[in-house]
Parts: sequence; structure tokens; C-alpha cells
Amino acid sequence: MAENEAEVAGTDAIGDADASQLAAMLSQVTDEQLAEAMANPEGRQMVLDEIFRRMSEHVEPGAIEGVDAVVHFKITDAPGGGDDTYEVAIRDGAVKVNSEAATEQPKLTLTAAPVPFLKLVTGQESGPVMFLTGKLRIEGDVMFASRMTSFFRIPTATG
Repeated sequence: MAENEAEVAGTDAIGDADASQLAAMLSQVTDEQLAEAMANPEGRQMVLDEIFRRMSEHVEPGAIEGVDAVVHFKITDAPGGGDDTYEVAIRDGAVKVNSEAATEQPKLTLTAAPVPFLKLVTGQESGPVMFLTGKLRIEGDVMFASRMTSFFRIPTATG
């Protein structure tokens, strides 16, 4: 395993890095290295759990005021088959994340493969471009999906 890949998959590197450092780490590895790291069940779960755990830290409170919605994020190609689905409830000015989809019907479901998903959440690719190029599938309220980019401060490698 390459040193950068080890940083992506390493618990200490992920847990101790701030969002900009995490984005910088991910920008320094190839797509192939990211795919390999996300094919490791433990590494994938740790990375995804950390991303979604931090989601509430990056919310723009004014942008979600009055929003009441459930969004499912499906990250495809899980080791062993299937998808990893995280549920994000936006209501009462807060974001609450479940590591699996609950019984609520989502307003929106966003589906992406692991590498495009990582590029999306680190600001390396934009949601609209990913949607237009087929890297991001949207089911549900497309207008709501277009508003979601304003709900969060997307960390980048430059801060």
C-alpha cells in the first residue's frame, strides 16, 4: 500500500485531520488508490462514518432554516456487494445523520460511486457537473438537490 493510500485508510490520519487536511490528503492520491482504499471494508466504513459525522460541523445554519427534509446518500460498490446508505435529516435548524436509512421516505436520494463521492465532499468536483456527466444520480426533488450546495461549507484542500 502506498504511503498516501495508507494515510487515506489510516484511522489516526482520518480522525485527527481537520476537513481541509482530509481534503488535501484525498487530493494527493490517484483515483485508483482511492478506489482501492474504498474497497477495504474497514477503511471504507471509517472514511464514510467520519465524513457523515462531520456533516453537522459544516452546515450553514441560515441556509437550512425552515428546511424539513430527509436525504439519502447511497455510495455504491460496497465490498461484498450493495451500497452504503446514510440518511441525513435536516430539520429544526440542525442536521442529524444515521449510518443507515431509516423508514422515512427521503425527499432526495443522491447516488454515487465511492471515488466520485469523495471528490464531491472534498470540493474536487461539483455536484451539477457530476450529475451532468452521470457520476451522480438524483432521485426525488431535483430543485432541492440544487439548493443543497448552499447548505454546507464544502472543505477543500486549500481551506
